[in-house]
Amino acid sequence: MALYFLSLLLLSSFSSIPFTLSDSGMIGVNYGRIANNLPAPEKVFELLKSQGINRVKLYDTDASVLTALANSGIKVVVSLPNENLSAAAADQSYTDTWVQDNVKKHMPATDIEAIAVGNEVFVDPRNTTSYLVAAMTNVQSSLAKFSLDGSIKISSPLALSALANSYPPSAGSFKPDLIEPVIKPMLDFLRKTSSHLMVNAYPFFAYAANADKISLEYALFKENAGNVDSGNGLKYENLLDAQIDAVFAAMSAVGFNDVKVVVTETGWPSAGDENEIGAGSDNAAAYNGGLVKRVLTGNGTPLKPKEPLDVYLFALFNENQKTGPTSERNYGLFYPNENKVYDVPFSAKSAPVNDSKEKVPVKSPSSHVGQTWCVANGKTSKEKLQEGLDYACGEGGADCRPIQKGATCYDPESLEAHASYAFNSYYQKNARGVGTCDFGGAAYVVSQPPKYGKCEFPTGH
Repeated sequence: MALYFLSLLLLSSFSSIPFTLSDSGMIGVNYGRIANNLPAPEKVFELLKSQGINRVKLYDTDASVLTALANSGIKVVVSLPNENLSAAAADQSYTDTWVQDNVKKHMPATDIEAIAVGNEVFVDPRNTTSYLVAAMTNVQSSLAKFSLDGSIKISSPLALSALANSYPPSAGSFKPDLIEPVIKPMLDFLRKTSSHLMVNAYPFFAYAANADKISLEYALFKENAGNVDSGNGLKYENLLDAQIDAVFAAMSAVGFNDVKVVVTETGWPSAGDENEIGAGSDNAAAYNGGLVKRVLTGNGTPLKPKEPLDVYLFALFNENQKTGPTSERNYGLFYPNENKVYDVPFSAKSAPVNDSKEKVPVKSPSSHVGQTWCVANGKTSKEKLQEGLDYACGEGGADCRPIQKGATCYDPESLEAHASYAFNSYYQKNARGVGTCDFGGAAYVVSQPPKYGKCEFPTGH
């Protein structure tokens, strides 16, 4: 996920999708795995079911994940990565093999409902745009060859940076250089196959870049005065609706007002760097909680009021190996130990999950917004925790004096508590840099202050 800045209101990046509309909207979740400390796929399946989540989007076709999702009742979107696009566009025999090995072999046990061909291709530094429609066409032909084209739809997640204009929403338009070569052919393909346009939309990026012009309440689905579109008079009560309608307007401007949209990525980070305005667990909880409530009402956008929103939240877990600003590693709804980063019900009947009495989660006062800490993963082996503790207190140069016997953080006397203090000291000493809260998968970042006994963990602020 990258940061792509648009005109006054819109910024975003995308990837995930449901293809059948219902009387009310649908909530799914993106299951990204750019991390080395995540639960086994079988445990993830249990987590999804416990939350009532029955749709998930993957960024590949990992066999262990697809096998774990077999006979689960969970509908799955799989992805053909950007690096495969040139081969997929050049030769249908390649897509025949790919579909057979990565899709057909898992069905019908695993309910694969869609394939995302590429991801935010227009901003891919490898210049894969020219391959996109040909790759989509070949994958479609391969699905037909195996009689799967009736049950699996194809699309490609679009970043809002494909828009030349997005404000007001009624003036939404695509970048001119994309329209003839790829936008029109792709939308024509989606129309002919009755597929949705996948869109990734992040009000967080728009707010962070324009906090002096956009109210936080408008971005977070909270009560606000709203914004009236000067072009058509429609009133918008939240920024996400405005972003989506800008896409609808852009499609209409090139003759495709009948193609439906699914939001394949949207979310809000629970932590960020000091210059990432608005990042924090309270705002993330407000955004995702407000989004779920808004989707489940069944209403569409002001421009398309009769078309309920289908949305995939980004993301299931914090991913500790993602590069970029701190926010990139803190979009997760859950920590790697399966504890919630904050509470968001996925339906009216969502069951509580992992309300464990472990000592990592605590309060989340607004004064901690934007701060992060490093803690030990209590599910890691004692050997790995001890090895990490020894390194942090030794070669790593962490300040481990407070966890010595008789010192302020010696109690509670547990390996997890002591390792957490040492890991956090190392993490803060190294300016919370990428990879400094890892310790071979024995640690992970949290956005709420850890609490072990009366010990206070320092931050880098």
